[in-house]
Amino acid sequence: MSSITFEQIEKVYPGGFRAIYDVNIHVEDGEFVVLVGPSGCGKSTLLRMVAGLEEVSSGELRIGDRVVNDVAPKDRDIAMVFQNYALYPHMSVFDNMAFGLKLRKMSGSEIESRVNEAAKILEITDYLDRKPKALSGGQRQRVAMGRAIVREPAAFLMDEPLSNLDAKLRVQMRSEIGLIQENLGVTTLYVTHDQTEAMTMGDRVAVLRKISGQDSNLQQIDSPRNLYDHPDNLFVAGFIGSPAMNFVYGRVEGEGDDIWVRFADASVQVDREVIDARPDLAEYKGEEVVIGMRPEAFELEHAAAGWVTENRIVTAKVDLVEQLGSEAFVHFGKASPPVLTPELKELLEDQGADPESLGDETKFTVRVDPDAAPTSGDQVTLAVDTGKLHFFDRETGNAIRG
Repeated sequence: MSSITFEQIEKVYPGGFRAIYDVNIHVEDGEFVVLVGPSGCGKSTLLRMVAGLEEVSSGELRIGDRVVNDVAPKDRDIAMVFQNYALYPHMSVFDNMAFGLKLRKMSGSEIESRVNEAAKILEITDYLDRKPKALSGGQRQRVAMGRAIVREPAAFLMDEPLSNLDAKLRVQMRSEIGLIQENLGVTTLYVTHDQTEAMTMGDRVAVLRKISGQDSNLQQIDSPRNLYDHPDNLFVAGFIGSPAMNFVYGRVEGEGDDIWVRFADASVQVDREVIDARPDLAEYKGEEVVIGMRPEAFELEHAAAGWVTENRIVTAKVDLVEQLGSEAFVHFGKASPPVLTPELKELLEDQGADPESLGDETKFTVRVDPDAAPTSGDQVTLAVDTGKLHFFDRETGNAIRG
């Protein structure tokens, strides 16, 4: 096993297009790190650099203690699992898994031992004599993983390996991949565009975006929980979480030690613990900021009887209710210009949405108890848990903390 280190990595293509700028990431020995972000953010390019399939324009790339900028792919001691499986259709499962070992001229007994052991781990022992066309998508993905496992590499590289599977199988396979990686303890760099996949699989998650000015592609790298609870900026806050965080323009006001935030037709007093945790917020009195609210920051008033107060409520007319069984999502709008910073425009465009179609209304999504959910057209009163609010500088998009 080995660590993987990106140090001030850049990638500039012929013609001057710069895809990667100033990326610094250190993947610890045995760690599972996920690269996630919208299309074009450079995550697959970074992975291909580690594999040796893309040249590094500047900076230093290390596998373990060895600089590999100019090392041939075959000499890097890594194994890659591709999105399209890349299996040889004319070979059996056994031969697909054994192919790389045969090229290394390993003994037949060693090859058989490694393949059988990997097949046992992946539960594909019964399929070793079959050809890929006789396998399901999930079974083919296991074979592709088996081909990587038998090599006993210093690191695994996985490029969106689950994107060709249906939703149910993706959920199953991501848990299996996580368990296999944990049992093997192999350093793993995993690329996906699916933030749910990233959050459920990675020890740490690196959130990337397209280059903007002189800013790095890397926006934040942290544990899944910290990314969710403490996003560094609007882009990370908007990308991480499903449903996405609600954003609204608001004004910070206050007298003495008290702080209020006013947005749309609501005025909410911020809890003392929140002010203490974000001392810089006091410096924004009289200024407009972006307020971020996760769907769970709201609660129906009657369900929040133990803590709701008059200075922490919002009223709304329900536009739509989505019942999902274990939870329900309530959608409503407020008369306030939608937040359309460059970061959020980029996220909307990546989702295929037209930012200009949002009009002059800010949309909200609230997660509630499905048994207590209102119906479309109802007028509701919602309590706001200010401990779950996030605040961002309107100009820079950076989180306001302390």
